[in-house]
Amino acid sequence: MKHPEALSDPLFDLVAQAASQLGQPAYVIGGFVRDFLLQRNHRKDIDIVTVGSGIDLALAVAKLLPHEPKVQVFKNYGTAMFRYAELDIEFVGARKESYQENSRNPFVEIGTLKDDQERRDFTINALALSLNPADFGQLIDPFNGLEDLKNGILRTPLSPDVTYSDDPLRMMRAIRFATQLDFEIENESRESIRRNSHRLAIISGERISDELYKILAADTPSIGFIHLYETGLLELILPELTALNQVEEIEGQTHKNNFYHTLEVVDNIAQKTEDVWLRWAALLHDIGKAPTKRFVKGIGWTFHGHEFLGGKMVKTIFQRLHLPLNHKMKFVQKMVAMSSRPIVLSQEIVTDSAVRRLIFDAGEDIESLMMLCAADITTKNPVRYRKYHQNFEVVKKKITEVEERDQVRNFQPPIKGEEIMELFGLKPCREIGLLKEAVKEAILEGHIPNEYESAYQFVLEKALKLGLQVQLQ
Repeated sequence: MKHPEALSDPLFDLVAQAASQLGQPAYVIGGFVRDFLLQRNHRKDIDIVTVGSGIDLALAVAKLLPHEPKVQVFKNYGTAMFRYAELDIEFVGARKESYQENSRNPFVEIGTLKDDQERRDFTINALALSLNPADFGQLIDPFNGLEDLKNGILRTPLSPDVTYSDDPLRMMRAIRFATQLDFEIENESRESIRRNSHRLAIISGERISDELYKILAADTPSIGFIHLYETGLLELILPELTALNQVEEIEGQTHKNNFYHTLEVVDNIAQKTEDVWLRWAALLHDIGKAPTKRFVKGIGWTFHGHEFLGGKMVKTIFQRLHLPLNHKMKFVQKMVAMSSRPIVLSQEIVTDSAVRRLIFDAGEDIESLMMLCAADITTKNPVRYRKYHQNFEVVKKKITEVEERDQVRNFQPPIKGEEIMELFGLKPCREIGLLKEAVKEAILEGHIPNEYESAYQFVLEKALKLGLQVQLQ
């Protein structure tokens, strides 16, 4: 079967020309071929395999391009790549691979095209298209990857025990592809992931978090997390999450399964936003519930302080997975720590002061917080579901009204510390902080409006109580 239409980009003609000049066959392989056949043509990278030197081919192709790109060469791996027309093009010589027990870095030998195809993770990623004049566009499929593609099946070219034990990251990739493509993992392969799950220990946190990121970015992330849980991988990666998968009963009272609730929340928010860090917040928003769970006689199950503890746990998780410990982590921490605030408000009389404090604490992230909290409503009772959402709409409307009137988002005090120091002839001291804090509290409580004149008069009155005197000019 030929697919020359897949190779209409002039780049492929140049690769074919260079390969012919070097006398080494070349093929497009992997994700580009898979996505073309799936009609998912939005790839940003192309893999070229050649029976010969991948480095030589990359250098030869680069010289044929109108504006010769800089070629990055990786001699240890026998690979090279360059960027062209917003595409990353990678060249590799066909090879065999063998692995040691404690490393995913292979011992590499020169091989045939079939050798290279069988070292691939899945049959659907071993599909290749010829770039050679005699059979340009010919699909080369020694492991029935096309059939697996049609049936939505993820299968390994070799025995799955060999594939997954050699490179345990492929277990994560299997689950990631199953999530992104909505494919089934073939039964033998799935059982092999269970058997080899312990091998994930040799994979770096960065590699694992990269796959988790892609799972979270999928349309329905819960597919991946259920696979991770059922194969035993999630317990190794996020034990804080698997700890939520338990339901206890005491005196006839039970609590909900917070693990499956969490996955519902993640799917809900995935329908509303592509912000992966907000999806991370949804995934971790209840992690504090397992360690704070208590049964109180006469009250039932409580999870007192789970948001605060969950916010603290975020940093430990991010450190373990080598996720960024910057503003992205702080955003997730903030969302987790505040995740119940709007929901609690929706169950009470919504006061202006409570809303002002919510806006003040959330700042620019108030819309993200409200989106997270709306996704957190997962009750199956239609009456409760409707009531919760109606109450939540009241809170959202109140937020809009209060923000328009009081402007407390990203609050800046209407009277500055420098002016207070000048007014009372003070140097930096405790009293300045007390006055600034008093102004903030008075505005948030609604005792004074968020404006200069009111704040100025308030400072004068408060200063008198502290025994401070205005310095005459």
